[in-house]
This record gives sequence, C-alpha cells and structure tokens, in this order.
Amino acid sequence: MRDESLRRASEGKSQAALRRKANYLYNLSLQIKPHMNGSPSLDCWRIASLVLLSLFVLFLALGARTVCAGNRELSVAAAADLSSALTQIAADYESRTGVAVKLSFGASGALTQEIENGAPFDLFLSADMDYPQRLIAESKAERASLYRYAIGQLVLWTPSGQRLDLDRRGMNALLDSSVKKIAIANPQHAPYGRAAVAALKHYGLYEKVSDRLVLGESVAQAAEFVESGNAQIGFLALAFALAPAMQGKGRYWKIPVEAYPALDQGAVVISGASHKQDAVAFLEYLKRAEAERVFQRYGFDTPDRDKH
Repeated sequence: MRDESLRRASEGKSQAALRRKANYLYNLSLQIKPHMNGSPSLDCWRIASLVLLSLFVLFLALGARTVCAGNRELSVAAAADLSSALTQIAADYESRTGVAVKLSFGASGALTQEIENGAPFDLFLSADMDYPQRLIAESKAERASLYRYAIGQLVLWTPSGQRLDLDRRGMNALLDSSVKKIAIANPQHAPYGRAAVAALKHYGLYEKVSDRLVLGESVAQAAEFVESGNAQIGFLALAFALAPAMQGKGRYWKIPVEAYPALDQGAVVISGASHKQDAVAFLEYLKRAEAERVFQRYGFDTPDRDKH
C-alpha cells in the first residue's frame, strides 16, 4: 500500500517535469525561428522538425496525464471535527498526486446512515471506532482497512464576551447564573456529544444542567450555536477551538481525558468504493509524518506508529 501511495506522488512530479520539458522545447523553437528566414539549410530544417515533433509528443503526453488525473476524484465522508485538518491534508495530497479529494463533513452517525443507504463514498473517517466497525459488521466496509488515525480531545469553549472563569472553575463554570444554554453535539449521532454527556456525569453535573442543553446535529453545529451567542458555553472538539476561524473569538478549557471515554477516531475503506485504490492510497497518506503533523496542529493526538 505504501508503494501505491508513493507511485501517486511520483505521478505529480513527472507531470511537472513534462511541463518543464515542453517549455524548454517551445523556447528552443523560438530561437530557431529567426534562422528559418530566407533559404534555411537542410540541417536547420531537420533540427526544427525534431524540436516541433518532440514538442507535439510532450503536449500529447501532458494532456493525457491531465485528463487522467482530472477524472480521478476520491469521495470522503468525514467527521465534523476534521473540517480544518482534513481540508489541509486533502489539499496537500491533491497537489502531490493530482487526485482530487471531495470532502463531505457531518456527524459520524449521520454519515454512517448515508453509507448504509448507498451513498457513493470511497472512504469514511469517523470520530470514533464504533461506526466503522458497524459498517464492517454489515459488510459495508473493508475489515482489513480499519485504522485508528487520531485521538480527539474535548473542551469547554465560551465566546470572548462571556466572563466565565474557565481556568479557575473548569466544569463548574456551567453552574454560573449567566449560563442559560449549553451547546453539545447530539449524542445519538455524534461521538463528541456522547463524550460531553459522559463528562457531565463524571462530574455529577448532568442532572443539574440537562434542561439547559441545546443539541447540534454535529459538533460543528454545536460550535455554531455557541459562536453565534445562542449558547453561552459549549462542548467542542479541541480542533474547533484551534481552527483559524475561531482564533480571537473565545477561550477554551481542556476537559481531563479521564472524564470521558477515549475519542479514538477510525477510518475505513467502503466496500463498494468506485475508487478503491485511491481510497487505500489516501489512507496510507494519512499515516505519513506530514499528515500526522497537521492532525497534531489541530489538537489531535496521534497513535504511535512507524513514520513513513
């Protein structure tokens, strides 16, 4: 699988090399043209003919490669907490390989239902391991491809206008009289919602605040609720708190990891994938050090593994 990923990368480099050769030959043809005025010699004709023929062949090869790459589009269903990190990783991958990566973000449970109903995804990146394993049990995903690509972290986030002392009060900030609404992802569909409920119960706060919870269909919608002011505080993925769009808009407090089940996030190749080889290659790319660094930049822990 690693060889396949490397082969994709080499295709992007060879395409660039073809462009350089074509540009060189075109410039050479421009230098020859002035010498063709009047009565050109036979040698001059031969050189010009060879240059033009080579240029024609190179443009054909370049066009064939471009069409081939342009027809390859990988469709990826991804958990909402990956919106920043995976967008960057996919852009890097496309620039290396020429393979377009179409991303569809949402709650992991909702995406699982779409796949079960036949949605044409090639690869699924969930915010937990349970949904990929469910698809495997239903023969909707390839068992051998299951991979824990990251470990998420849960935070409390509040807008800058709120005067909640998260650093000092932590979870008890939820009991402040100014907190009327608390945003969380719907625990029926979103692993981060289930983690939020677990954290509330761990601290003995669930019964005290349950009537103030507002549910987003995904952790992304929970972030929208609190960012817009429709909730005074929210349980978000650390990845959202670190996203460029959220910088300067609020403050966050990391919830201790012992307060909720580990957010092990799993990826799996879909059994009916139209672009299965590309899905496998992209999954291999997620295991590389450059992809790992992007995940870490957005607050994900990454499993121990050999660096490619």
